[in-house]
Amino acid sequence: MAHAKDHDYHILPPSIWPLAASVAGFLMLFGAVLWMHDSGPWVFLIGFVGVLYVMFGWWSETIAENKVGDHTPVVMIGLRYGVILFIMSEVMFFFAWFWSFFKHALYPMDPDGNSPAIDGPWPPAGIETFDPFHLPLINTLILLCSGAAATWAHHALAHENNRKDLKNGLILSIALGLIFTVFQVYEYGHAAFSFSGNIYGANFFMATGFHGFHVVVGTLFLFICLLRVLRGHFTPEQHLGFEAAAWYWHFVDVVWLFLFAAVYIWGG
Repeated sequence: MAHAKDHDYHILPPSIWPLAASVAGFLMLFGAVLWMHDSGPWVFLIGFVGVLYVMFGWWSETIAENKVGDHTPVVMIGLRYGVILFIMSEVMFFFAWFWSFFKHALYPMDPDGNSPAIDGPWPPAGIETFDPFHLPLINTLILLCSGAAATWAHHALAHENNRKDLKNGLILSIALGLIFTVFQVYEYGHAAFSFSGNIYGANFFMATGFHGFHVVVGTLFLFICLLRVLRGHFTPEQHLGFEAAAWYWHFVDVVWLFLFAAVYIWGG
């Protein structure tokens, strides 16, 4: 009884993971710079593997903490705030790319590339954009259906404790996320413009490419949740990991709707 916890807070024990995450993240960033200067991708790959290892180890500890009851209602509030702040930081990240896109669309550069011209052409002359109502529209419907499947899975768990529908909803959501990624890669392979040489291509590939990266991360997030479901994790009262994955996935959906409307339809 001397070690019994008489409060609702989780006192964290000493952990190597924050330091390991910092070192691995630095190696990945430093390696990316070296890679861009033709020094090979090896330092970047070492850092990337390190980040993956930290994610696995740190999140495994977090799951273990939940199992032993450390995630009290008070702690859960703090974790939810953390997820919300993380998503808000991602919103501001994408806001920067939208800002760049709209700035160059409303004030295109002169053909000499030196000064803004309000009446200049956008997209720049010679750029053949995608038809938004072909593959981009199909991808929009795929991602929205994936978000609906994630909501179905969450409702099945939180309100019905229906583990069969929970599993099926997650499988469907993950499959649609993978299809979206495949179609996005196919679209990139058939682009009539490149990343370099024009501001439209740079903005297009940075905005949609980073969104595609977030789709991959979100799909992995949901896949980890599926593995946990198969191992009997999550209850209607304790499923913050899946709740965070669902929030993240809906954020990815909403960002894509803005990209589709702004970049593909209006910007094209």
